[in-house]
Amino acid sequence: MDIFDKITQNRGPLGQYQQIAHGYFMFPKLEGEISPRMTFRGKEVLNWSLNNYLGLANHPEVRRVDAEAAKEWGMGYPMGARMMSGQTSKHEELENNLAEFVGKEDAFLLNYGYQGMISIIQSLVNRHDVIVFDSESHACIMDGIFLHKAAGGKSFMFQHNDIEKCQLMLERATKLVKESGGGILVVTEGVFGMAGDLGKLNEIVALKAKYNFRLLVDDAHGFGTMGATGQGTAEHFSVRDGVDLHFSTFAKAMAGIGAFVAGKEDIINFLRYNMRSQTFAKSLPMPMVIGALKRLEMLRTMPQLREKLWSVVNALQSGLKAKGFNLGHTNSPVTPVFLSGTIAEATNVVIDLRENYRIFCSMVIYPVVPKDTIMLRIIPTASHTVEDAQYTINAFAELSEKLKAGKYKSDKIASFLS
Repeated sequence: MDIFDKITQNRGPLGQYQQIAHGYFMFPKLEGEISPRMTFRGKEVLNWSLNNYLGLANHPEVRRVDAEAAKEWGMGYPMGARMMSGQTSKHEELENNLAEFVGKEDAFLLNYGYQGMISIIQSLVNRHDVIVFDSESHACIMDGIFLHKAAGGKSFMFQHNDIEKCQLMLERATKLVKESGGGILVVTEGVFGMAGDLGKLNEIVALKAKYNFRLLVDDAHGFGTMGATGQGTAEHFSVRDGVDLHFSTFAKAMAGIGAFVAGKEDIINFLRYNMRSQTFAKSLPMPMVIGALKRLEMLRTMPQLREKLWSVVNALQSGLKAKGFNLGHTNSPVTPVFLSGTIAEATNVVIDLRENYRIFCSMVIYPVVPKDTIMLRIIPTASHTVEDAQYTINAFAELSEKLKAGKYKSDKIASFLS
């Protein structure tokens, strides 16, 4: 079969909806200044769909530093990969500041989060090693594990946050590495970005007393939002030293581009010299590095941003719970609202929200959640207000009553293609 013929016959789990979903449910265009209110299809909407946790994306100081750095350096400098010709003192300064903030000996600056996690896993393990991972791990973790398995490595998955199952997988992994001479890498998340619950880092770290493994934590959604000082979920659980490698991106609380991994100096130096995605990729442009330095400074010195975020989170989540909504097990800013309904009903719910209530949030359907479940994912930020939260709570209450009354029932998925 011609490979393109195969593609046209099977568009994939998301691509199958392209003809009816493109531009509205998938690849929607949010336009205007980054803020709680943006424009969607010519109408202003209350936007709950950006991971701009601390409101830094459009903060005047951030915009000023970004603009000045772009004017001074342009987007080309430094040219080349860091190992060859792309190293600067600013890149090193950012790494030092990140390591100090999360309490590690060293940090390595990465161009992208998704690519970075894949490459970290690929660099750390070989076919003799075993990976133990949470079943709800982010796609970047899964892709790293797929590469490991493709190279002949083994992996064991434990049911989401099930520590008994994690221990069982560690027992199996321990038997394997005794034969292979390899080691064990446990990978999980600090905050699971879809449902907002926390990885049980304290319980996983406690297993180190019995099993010999290293722990890699993806804390993309925890960095800047969790812990007394915003260091992340390890700080929240007081197990910072038990996390061997702390990974996070700049795409969430830092509202930028890039990522980092932090840990012991010798391990970070190993990654510097062995991560193919960094060795063969152009260095992060100077304006992004200088912008990240400013964002990190604000994250560290302006706790009021995190306090404002949590005031909105608490108002929103407590208000939704008081109305009887199921928010799952979230204990982070990520706010999932679970409803019962078909995919067709889900599309009509979202249309009503966007067109009549002027509320924009993301819709999650099967296979990400079980069949006949609708998840509306709300991301509060420090830029939102308690009034925004209250308006949304009232709107969701009305929407829920309509859903129960069958007002969204339909035989087909709604389409907004013109």
